[in-house]
Amino acid sequence: MNDSTGPRSALQRSLPVVGEPRPERADARRNRLRVLEAAERLFTERGVKNVSLDAIAAEAGVGKGTVFRRFGDRAGLAVALLDEREQELQAKIISGPPPLGPGAPPVVRVMAFLDAYLDLLDRHVALFMDSENASDGARYRIGSYHLWHRHLSHLIEAARPELDADYTAHVLLAPLAADLHNALREQGYDLTRLKTGLQAVATSLLPA
Repeated sequence: MNDSTGPRSALQRSLPVVGEPRPERADARRNRLRVLEAAERLFTERGVKNVSLDAIAAEAGVGKGTVFRRFGDRAGLAVALLDEREQELQAKIISGPPPLGPGAPPVVRVMAFLDAYLDLLDRHVALFMDSENASDGARYRIGSYHLWHRHLSHLIEAARPELDADYTAHVLLAPLAADLHNALREQGYDLTRLKTGLQAVATSLLPA
């Protein structure tokens, strides 16, 4: 595998696409994005469980019926929001600029991914907790976990072929569990401390 491109082609060949989007009209997409952006603002300000569909519709400037027909209920809207943000991260990994996207050395891309994922997790930890804790072992069955694991595995294999890349990818993803992240934040850990700690772990496994 070429270090300058990392696992781009492998990702494109073998990784599932999170929430494969269906073709939609331009106006429908604009409305959907307005609703998701409104939901994101209100979820952040008030907490997921404290926001109604009426409030989201009003914030987005659309009718409640539009929100209900598209997303069903608040839970469906929360899932759609998380799916949208994960798709955005996936797109940056596959075809965005380095170091998150192709063009940087594998270890640098690993560090960039960990930082980017922590940012996403921190913004939407309540949504991640609902998704990962839906049932026993749910975190390890959802498509996005397999996507991130495959991405890291390819990078680790390129950087350190002597390691068990599959296992090491799980090790790096373990501190990114939503319930652990939430517990640490409640204990007063700030995001910078969490990023620094995870970077230290990754550096010990994958020295530059």
